[in-house]
Amino acid sequence: MAYTYDDQNIFAKILRKEIPNDTVLETEHSLAFRDIRPQAPLHVLVIPKGPYVTFDHFAQEASEAEIVDYVRAVGEVCRREGVAEDGWRLISNAGRDGVQEVPHLHVHVLAGRGLGRMLERG
Repeated sequence: MAYTYDDQNIFAKILRKEIPNDTVLETEHSLAFRDIRPQAPLHVLVIPKGPYVTFDHFAQEASEAEIVDYVRAVGEVCRREGVAEDGWRLISNAGRDGVQEVPHLHVHVLAGRGLGRMLERG
């Protein structure tokens, strides 16, 4: 599948510093920041700095350095936020059926309360 990246999406604007954010971590290839509409007491978004639409797009086209940096950034966010003991959830939505709202790869790190089941049958 060919992916078309929209450089006017909100995360692209955050990366260009056109829109402020509450940064948790910034690395060479990744940016983590607090969600403006948190769904849990801890809700951090982690995005790659490259123009990737979904996780599969990133996995197929990102460099090894970008992939390693991104995965380690997620781990570092969890370490810094101290969520390992009680647990946390990582979510990445992709496409229409996955209810992806911003067409830039991002994962949600959620923690701080019981999060319930991931999906209900239906």
